[in-house]
Amino acid sequence: MFLAIFSRNLDEFFQIRVSGLREQVGAGVRGSSPDGLSPREQLDAIRDRVEELVTRQTEIYEKELRPRLKAGGVQLIDWDDLKKPQREALREVFEQHVYPVLTPLAVDPAHPFPYISDLSLNLAVVVRDGKTGLRRFARVKIPPRLPRFLKVPGGRRFVPLEQVVAAHLDWLFPGMKIVTHHPFRVTRDAELEVEVDEAGDLLETLESLLLGRQRSPEAVRLEVAASLPQDLRQTLLRELCLQRPDLYVIDGLLDLGELWSLAELNRPALKSKTWHGVTPPQLAPVRGEPRDIFEVLREGDVLVHHPYDRFTTSVEALIDQAADDPDVLAIKQTIYRTSAEAAAPIVRSLIRAAAAGKEIVALVELTARGDEEANIAWARTLEKAGVHVVYGVVGLKTHAKIVLIVRREGTSIQRYCHIGTGNYNPETATLYEDVGLLSADGELTADVADLFNSLTGYANGADYRKILVAPGTLRPRLLELIHEEAAASDGRIVMKMNSLADPEIIDALYEASNAGTAIDLIVRGICCLRPGVKGLSKTIRVRSLVGSYLEHSRIFRFGSDARGPRYWIGSADLMPRNLGSRVECVAPVTDPELASRLEEILVVNLADDVLAWDLGPDGWTKVPTRIGIDAHARLQELAEARTTRGL
Repeated sequence: MFLAIFSRNLDEFFQIRVSGLREQVGAGVRGSSPDGLSPREQLDAIRDRVEELVTRQTEIYEKELRPRLKAGGVQLIDWDDLKKPQREALREVFEQHVYPVLTPLAVDPAHPFPYISDLSLNLAVVVRDGKTGLRRFARVKIPPRLPRFLKVPGGRRFVPLEQVVAAHLDWLFPGMKIVTHHPFRVTRDAELEVEVDEAGDLLETLESLLLGRQRSPEAVRLEVAASLPQDLRQTLLRELCLQRPDLYVIDGLLDLGELWSLAELNRPALKSKTWHGVTPPQLAPVRGEPRDIFEVLREGDVLVHHPYDRFTTSVEALIDQAADDPDVLAIKQTIYRTSAEAAAPIVRSLIRAAAAGKEIVALVELTARGDEEANIAWARTLEKAGVHVVYGVVGLKTHAKIVLIVRREGTSIQRYCHIGTGNYNPETATLYEDVGLLSADGELTADVADLFNSLTGYANGADYRKILVAPGTLRPRLLELIHEEAAASDGRIVMKMNSLADPEIIDALYEASNAGTAIDLIVRGICCLRPGVKGLSKTIRVRSLVGSYLEHSRIFRFGSDARGPRYWIGSADLMPRNLGSRVECVAPVTDPELASRLEEILVVNLADDVLAWDLGPDGWTKVPTRIGIDAHARLQELAEARTTRGL
């Protein structure tokens, strides 16, 4: 699965980051990034690193994955290794399910070079006319909606679809001699630049841009099989308007992102044991009866930690109860990413609540990368159901993960909220590690209400009581907290996030390190800070955990044990875009019991020596396993223990 994740992440890297650098080169940008590299130099460095990583990926696939899958009863084999009966069986599969959807596209004076769609896998085919002897080029697209790996009837053997198609090219070009055939793949620019002045125009503008992106003229990468001859490489580069540095030669299978489909096979022995999560004890049914979540929250805040705490019986259950509660007057929620299925529980609850006459507001971020089409569909569906759909602030992505519920209780109004680090998506909530705060705190819920009002109406921001909001108070307050620790004799900072790239934050951390502050950073992805450098970052340690779950939460801890640490959670990574051009919400966690839960998470993460990697001045190294602490397994144990104790 990690090979598939790597491939898909690399695709997005080229679609967004590399395409952006190419635009800078094309525009003649000569400035340098913080590391001193120009756009051209960055592209050269990226190419060297990508070639190294892809070579390693191919070796892992051939030398480790295939043998281990075979030992587990699943064989990934090549067409050439099939025996005659197996080929005949696959020939029937090809005839019935593959051949009807294939379209050969010739290239000649009457047929211009065809458009090659983004991330498509294709065969470059050279045929020769048996009568005239003329050689022609043709392209055959491998249908993306068919399984990438075709199952050989009568066993658990799988053959790459492109090899099956290649073996039957004579069906597509009758009367022609198949001279050669080779797979290739194209990646295109996928970044959307939306410039609109009115939210009402955003939906139509984005739909138009998405339609245009399907025929985007800008290719950014060409991947070819090592067997593809030089003349065909040049042909593809020329027709795609690419240069030699944009060509990546793969000595193995292209597009290993499709390995993800094999993870869905029913082979329990090849998978980790599924963790279904537990219901937080405060929310667990009593004598078989579901808890009134509003009553629970009036007694105190609840911290949830997914996937260890089940999303469906906590956050989803809160919104579900609110939708059916006759005393609930309004529900307001941000939607950045949610389930792609038509029956997404959160959306279904909002629609049901709107049908009951409640005031429902959904702030849908239409430009959430990769989910634009799904979010447009949800926006249309919610509007038809009577939900007030808004699209946030012009020029800013709304990345905050917040819910506000307004309820009539007697003669007064009570508000409830959820502030989290993850999306309202029940599918990813089983794979992504996230934290969230459920609260009825008056000041916190008032802050969330003010934030929604600023997002849906005309406001220049609010004087928030507790929450930190970007753009606005978040960056200055974080810098202030870092400076406070730098000034303390026992300064201590622990921060957990997805990415660290903001220059101001990094410089402040360097200054704190020089002042002697002990700093631990848990960074899943991008980290532009160099730890362990004498005179710069000697007291900074950076680590990353790679395991069963994707580490996605953002937790910030400031203060030593002696002075009493302060904790914050929220949606923001420490990147320029998050702190300056996105709407983010970060909330304090002040309840001592909940703060101890956050401390527990950080301590376990820092103690891990099974999943952890350390970042040094010159790169990442695997932490040697000595004690054998697996953070994911340990947090599962702690979650189960809490249900037993009822804590």
